[in-house]
Amino acid sequence: MVYVLDSDGKPLMPTQRHGKVRHMIHDGRAKVVKRTPFTIRLTYEPETHCVQDVTLGVDAGAKNIGLSATTETKELFSAEVEVRQDVPSGMTERRTKRSARRNRKTRHRAPRFDNRRRPKGWLTPTMEAKVRAHGNVIDNVCSILPVSRIVVEVASFDIQKIKNPAIEGVGYQQGEQLGYENVKAYVKARDGFRCRSCASHDHLEVHHIIRRKDGGSNRPDNLVTLCHDCHMLWHDGSFIQLHDHSDASFRAMSEMSTMRWFLIDKMRREYPDKEVVQTYGYVTNWKRNRLGLQKRHATDARVISNHGSAMPLHSLYRIRRTRCHNRKIHKDTILKGGIRKANQAQRKIAGFALNDFVKYGGQLCYIHGRRSSGYFDIRKPDGTRVHAGIHYRNITLVERASNNIIWKEEVAVPPSGQA
Repeated sequence: MVYVLDSDGKPLMPTQRHGKVRHMIHDGRAKVVKRTPFTIRLTYEPETHCVQDVTLGVDAGAKNIGLSATTETKELFSAEVEVRQDVPSGMTERRTKRSARRNRKTRHRAPRFDNRRRPKGWLTPTMEAKVRAHGNVIDNVCSILPVSRIVVEVASFDIQKIKNPAIEGVGYQQGEQLGYENVKAYVKARDGFRCRSCASHDHLEVHHIIRRKDGGSNRPDNLVTLCHDCHMLWHDGSFIQLHDHSDASFRAMSEMSTMRWFLIDKMRREYPDKEVVQTYGYVTNWKRNRLGLQKRHATDARVISNHGSAMPLHSLYRIRRTRCHNRKIHKDTILKGGIRKANQAQRKIAGFALNDFVKYGGQLCYIHGRRSSGYFDIRKPDGTRVHAGIHYRNITLVERASNNIIWKEEVAVPPSGQA
């Protein structure tokens, strides 16, 4: 599928006539503006603008996003997006370093009153990054296709009902921590005031099973009672066995329940000329089962677009979101004389930057790491290492970096009703 823009940059219907596209580029009637997905821009004004109604289905998610742009009879674009999961660890690291810096440099300063207010519509950095990721990939699709309607699947989860299906009435208001001073007191009482590893009753502490840095929460399901000795063994890397522990995570469910309205409102503000509607997971599930389709994010997105029976593409784009820039200025290790080594290398070395797509030995790779000497760590789009230290003279630049690592993947997508 070749995506086409008019001379003003407005999207037209895509084409699969590759021969004609090659002739147009050769004759100067079109120029390539994007390699992946392959997009051309006309250099002349076409006589007619033949545009059909295109619906974009969005399978929103905390970890993966499904996208599918369809007409009534045909799928025009299909993609699956991996959303960044490293934001919580980055925020934890930043908070730790800022606290240490204040302790080193301003110990004499009295704590000031925290009078800052969060603005209306504030989201946590994690959810803000995920809402921004949804908006970015939707913008990319709308920039190459004449989308007239956006359908977003949202979700609302009842966490208490999932944990306890029998809960009802006043149980919702009281909760499981009623009568306890704080979460730590509840966790210790829940565990019988004993270590969940050695059953000791002395020097009890509350431990996070999944660290906050790795995305763990302060919910009781992620906390466990340990004695001081077992707690130290755990953090030293020694194996200790926990008894009768359930660490089911509802983080993704909580995020989707919170960010759904922010996402819908964002789409309606940014696309006033498009119809933005929402649907729900149980509707998608019923339609997919009725059509006999296999479950995957891109397929769900096609069903969400309300054109589940449209002819599907037999390839999709895989997109992995990456951070735009590492803002850490210095490395953690302090050299002799109190010198801190710079953490940030040059943005470009020999004309190449991080995440640039290059060709090496007939393979399409991206630059995962670089050295000032001009040797690069190159990998395939799926993360497989191709060469740990290839010189820049042996690679060829294909496409400049962006915050999306995108590549095409061939998939065996059966027609609807034959899954």
